[in-house]
Amino acid sequence: MIVSEADFQRCLDEVLSAPAVAGDGVLGPDSVMWLVHREAALFLGAGRALLLQLAHPWVAAGIAEQSKVFADPLGRFHRTFGIVYTMVFGTRAQAVAVARRLHRRHAAVDGVMPESVGPFPVGSRFVANDVDALRWVHATLVETAMMSYGLLCPPLGDAEREQYWREATRFAGLFGIPHEALPPDWVSFKAYTAGMMASDTLTVSAAARDIAQRIFSGEATWIGPPRWFTALTAEMLPERLRLAFALPFDERDRRSAARARIWLPRAYAALPERLRTVGPYQEAMARIRGEPCPSLTCLLNRAWIGQPLMPAAGTAGMPRPPAHG
Repeated sequence: MIVSEADFQRCLDEVLSAPAVAGDGVLGPDSVMWLVHREAALFLGAGRALLLQLAHPWVAAGIAEQSKVFADPLGRFHRTFGIVYTMVFGTRAQAVAVARRLHRRHAAVDGVMPESVGPFPVGSRFVANDVDALRWVHATLVETAMMSYGLLCPPLGDAEREQYWREATRFAGLFGIPHEALPPDWVSFKAYTAGMMASDTLTVSAAARDIAQRIFSGEATWIGPPRWFTALTAEMLPERLRLAFALPFDERDRRSAARARIWLPRAYAALPERLRTVGPYQEAMARIRGEPCPSLTCLLNRAWIGQPLMPAAGTAGMPRPPAHG
């Protein structure tokens, strides 16, 4: 089912009908989603989430058509993180503005498959604003965030995971995913992701393999990720997808991943909170306190989202000058 403009507006109306929270966001500082997504630790899962999305042939075909992805890979990183972090930590108006922008961008991704991949025959139509495709992209963000958080932070309990999933279903409305299209609880969600990963819906195409190779080799990003990051990414993937992407994972890589799981939590715990939490979270907390965004936070935001502040609701992603505190 394709998410029409009217469908999308109904999802936004449902998001906006929820009671107000501190900071006027979709979610607030008492939410488990803020607890999880404020952590810089989530960057550890960026490679996994990307590869799981690329494993869906529609996603890979859509990205492959955008040559500018490889001309400006850092820009794509900033746009993606800017959208997600603004949805989580921005005001409702900011979150809705970037959600509308994303919906319009997805609406432009409408083409035909250049080859047969899995259950998708050559010449068949692919559409970014399809509920099934959107649900999978949302799932990769949610599951990978929880997995990455657990690598460096104390794992969440069952009740916290359930609350996180309830909040994630609200977050899904900003993608245009209706509530009834989502699993009802965390256990059902895990069953959905397991079923997807075992199904031929996720089939690594030649385009997906090429994109992954260009990113992980450093060809597209000018510098490749360290061995331990690639090894952790490979370890976090199902074996069939790891093999399909031709990610190296020999004995040396296994040892590198095992060592990283030991030293990373120790190093991360020693970091000051200012470096452990992402800039958009710090900006949101300053907003709640009624303070201007501190200069250091604006600097961190440039690293995370490519601009000093989350996009204002009326500018749909245009950068604003920093405030100083």
